[in-house]
Amino acid sequence: MLSRNCFGIGRLRSSMSKERIDVGGNTYGPYSPGVKSNGLIWLAGQIAPEAGEDIKSQTRASLKKIDDLLHAAGVSKNNVCFAQVLLADINDFDLMNEVYIEWLEGVEIPPARAAFEAGNLPKLARIEIVIQATE
Repeated sequence: MLSRNCFGIGRLRSSMSKERIDVGGNTYGPYSPGVKSNGLIWLAGQIAPEAGEDIKSQTRASLKKIDDLLHAAGVSKNNVCFAQVLLADINDFDLMNEVYIEWLEGVEIPPARAAFEAGNLPKLARIEIVIQATE
């Protein structure tokens, strides 16, 4: 079946299946914590302001949420291809990285990653981590 995208260019429409990934944690808006489709997995940005005010605690708690969502999707951190790390303060990079390195222990091929400062993260979070993985 041929459809038109927003540029008027025709493309074939696939019978793509889409599955919500959820472990029952808090979400702070109208979105899915994760989505799995055609062998790809996207996790929404994970924050953990409830873990305390320090960057290490929030990083550990955010990565725990990621582990739980990956498990619910039937995969592990070994399947992560890309991580995007948003920091409320780029000066927290080294402390975040210490925890991130611990999290990667045992991962044969670490994911690609981007990390940058982003002002005003939701709920006064100090860190938000977005993940892309494969099955």
